[in-house]
Amino acid sequence: MLSRMVAWAPVLLLALTAFLFVSTEFVPVGLLAGLGSSFGMTAVEMGPLLTVYAAIVALASLPVVLLFAKFERKKLLMGLMLVFVLSHLICAWAPSYPWLMTGRIGIALAHALFWSIAPALAMRLAPEGQGAKALSLFATGCVLALVLGVPLGRVLGYWMGWRLIFASFAVLTLIAMAILWRGLPALPAERGGDWRSLPALVRNRALLWLYGLTVLVVTAHYSVFTYLEPLLQEHFGYQPNVTTMMMLLYGGSGFIGSALFGRYHGQAPRNLLTIAIVLLGACLAVLALVAQQLWLLLPLCVLWGVGMMLVALSLQAKALKLAPDATDVAMAIFSGLFNVGIGGGALLGSIVASQFGVVHNGTWATLLVAVALLPLWLLVRARRAAEPLAQ
Repeated sequence: MLSRMVAWAPVLLLALTAFLFVSTEFVPVGLLAGLGSSFGMTAVEMGPLLTVYAAIVALASLPVVLLFAKFERKKLLMGLMLVFVLSHLICAWAPSYPWLMTGRIGIALAHALFWSIAPALAMRLAPEGQGAKALSLFATGCVLALVLGVPLGRVLGYWMGWRLIFASFAVLTLIAMAILWRGLPALPAERGGDWRSLPALVRNRALLWLYGLTVLVVTAHYSVFTYLEPLLQEHFGYQPNVTTMMMLLYGGSGFIGSALFGRYHGQAPRNLLTIAIVLLGACLAVLALVAQQLWLLLPLCVLWGVGMMLVALSLQAKALKLAPDATDVAMAIFSGLFNVGIGGGALLGSIVASQFGVVHNGTWATLLVAVALLPLWLLVRARRAAEPLAQ
């Protein structure tokens, strides 16, 4: 038992770090009013704090991973976490909105590099043959952040003040750095790729179809999820506590999706991805129909969370598999496009909600998932065509 815990310790440490990165990305969502009042601004005027963050992650992921392609991974991880710490301290100290934005930009740059190298590191540090399980365990840190980190940050932010929240993230990350420095072995850069890998990736048809599939599915999901609160509260008249419960159910069901991925991905990865996308599309299609009945809405949110977690993990694992000699570069592009999907979904959902009503967001999202079945089919076809060549 002890030896097994020691073998999995590096992956657990990365999962802990993922918890911090996901938590700090979304904590400002619940603190916009408090942040704005500190600088004489409204919550709406603080919005660019979130938009700029997502844009930087999307745009910087590939450049930063190419810039640091040859760096030893343990030292690189320590370096980006140090930037993470210093940026949080800037946010905690910020005497003005521009300084707060500067700190968030630093956090976003560290985020971009972390998500480009961390999934591959998790699989690399896992015991032999346990890569899928390691990716699932790594994702558990993200789920914990969504379920516990964000709500807890919101409560503590109003209790302690937003400056102490940013300072707390800096302290926790320093502790994580100390543990990782002692717990991780040296990790020379290998098979991460560099700028010379780009032509091969562009010629990799299966990978390109995967990227297209990622943008479509993530856009569809976030065009609905981003506007779940107005759908439930303004259209269907639920109380805010119901929305909170739905969010917690959605986030908590990610544990189920993560466990299912670890259990079945190694046996049937294609079938798992297909089932996950169909499940996600079905949930988006019927959301507006069943939302009137709370007893139907509860299980739907669970299925929705399971489906989205399976989609995200399956796409991530597929990106790593399709670029075995340039994993970090492939993941940088994947991470950037995932954030494009998040922003694109928020934009699409806003347009649909303003033109047709938020109740129709699910319909448009379902159509987008239906369109995504084409790159899914072409991805499977390209992989099958490549398999005989690899034998």
